[in-house]
Order: sequence, then C-alpha cells, then structure tokens
Amino acid sequence: MAIRLGGPVFIKSEDPVELARAHLKLGYRAAYCPHVELKDQQKIRQIEKAFKEADVAIAEVGIWINLMDPDEEKRKNNLDKVCDRLALADEVGALCCVDIAGSFNPEAWDGPHPDNLTQKGIDLTVENVRYILDSVKPKRAKFALEMMPWAVPDSPDSFLELIELVERPGFAVHLDPVNLINSPRRYYENIRLLEECFDKLGQWIISCHAKDSQLTNQLTTHINEARPGTGILDYHTYLRKLEDLQQDAPLMLEHLSSSEEYDLARQYVFSVGKEMDISF
Repeated sequence: MAIRLGGPVFIKSEDPVELARAHLKLGYRAAYCPHVELKDQQKIRQIEKAFKEADVAIAEVGIWINLMDPDEEKRKNNLDKVCDRLALADEVGALCCVDIAGSFNPEAWDGPHPDNLTQKGIDLTVENVRYILDSVKPKRAKFALEMMPWAVPDSPDSFLELIELVERPGFAVHLDPVNLINSPRRYYENIRLLEECFDKLGQWIISCHAKDSQLTNQLTTHINEARPGTGILDYHTYLRKLEDLQQDAPLMLEHLSSSEEYDLARQYVFSVGKEMDISF
C-alpha cells in the first residue's frame, strides 16, 4: 500500500481547491484539516469535496487542549471544545480528531506531573474519552490520543490498556514514536520500539507524526525533537511497518519552523522511500 505523506502548505489562500492542489504540488496525499468552524457547513462541504476529488486525505483535526486540567470548570469547557472538533472531523471527512490526554500540571497544560501516569490519570483519561465519543457519536472520524513521554499513553502496553478500558470502537491510536523516546534505552533501541508499536497497536493506528530524536551529551538526559533525517529514528523501519498496515494511516510532518525545513524533511522521507521502493 502506498503511504500518504502530508504536512502544512504555505500559500496565502483559503480556497479549498487551491489548498488541495498545493498539497499535490508538493507530493502530499494527506493534509491537516484547513481552518473551518463546525457552524460553517457550506465551507465544510467545499473542503470535503475539493480534497476528496484531489485524493488528498484529511488526516486529522488537531486540538491541543488539556483534558486533565485541575480546574474542573476549565476541564469541562475543554471537553466541549474537543467534542466540537470531533464533530467537525466527522463532518469534513477527516480520519480523526486528535489530542493528548493532558496533564494535572497547573502551570504547563502538557507538562509533567507525578499523577499523570498513576491510576488517577488512567481513570480520568478513560472517563474523558468515553464522554467525548458518547457525546458526539461520530459515524466516520475516530477520536485519537497522541502518545506522550510523561502522560498516558506512554508506551504500546499503556495504549493497549486504555483501548481495553475505554471499550469504544471510535477510539484510535495516533502514533508519534518520537514522543515515546524518553530514555537513552528507547533512543538507541528505537527499531524495537517502532516494531512493538506497530505489532501491538497496528490495527488501531489512524494517523502518524514524522519527527526525529537527537540525544545530547548534556547531563542528566536531554533528548531533543528534530527534523526527520537529522536524528536516530529508523525511518526504514518506520516506513516499512507503515506500508504493511491494512488501513490508510497518513504520515504527517510537523513542528518545523519554515517551509524550507519542511522541504528538507519531505525530501528525506521521499529518499528513504525510494531506497525501499515504497511509493507515496
């Protein structure tokens, strides 16, 4: 199966047809959802039609917001916002709406906290995911959590546990292996980590992020996120396992600072694919 690579496009247009064509021009066959509000049904239909006709999958509607906010009122408001974005994903034909589980950290919504990985964090995450899916009842889009280094799910087994506890067919895996590389062991054994992710979670993977990892020699341990091709993540394994999936799970470039950086990342992924005779 050909892999769908995607990423941001840097054009000054909100026209869905022009946006879809801009993705194709870069060799992308997947996209982040263009900005649109759920109430703008006409624009939603235009986006869905333009991207479907161009055969560019809308991989995800991202909403990065804290579902474990220690302020209960804020947490409930955040849940409603995620429900809105999942409903949008379902309307526009996106594969998923994605967020992280969140954090109990009162100062950094996505930061570390001693309770994030405890039963308290697991129970609240299960409650949140069930609430979102039961409220929206999506017919097409999935709700996915992205893995994090210091919050659930922080490993393939952690994700499997959540899937079993949530017990909802609308729950899916968003794979970002770089977020799981939180120790030197995982850094140097990232091939084993990638294989474990796909072997255990493959049937639930709905979308993936493409980044890289760089371990510095600064004590105690500092692992930096980097552009694909400038770190140690084994993209030969990543692409091979992604190609073997039964479902279409796009690979999305993210977190780069400029169009030039995205060009370099895209060219690197394409070059690895060419070595392996993988098409995009």
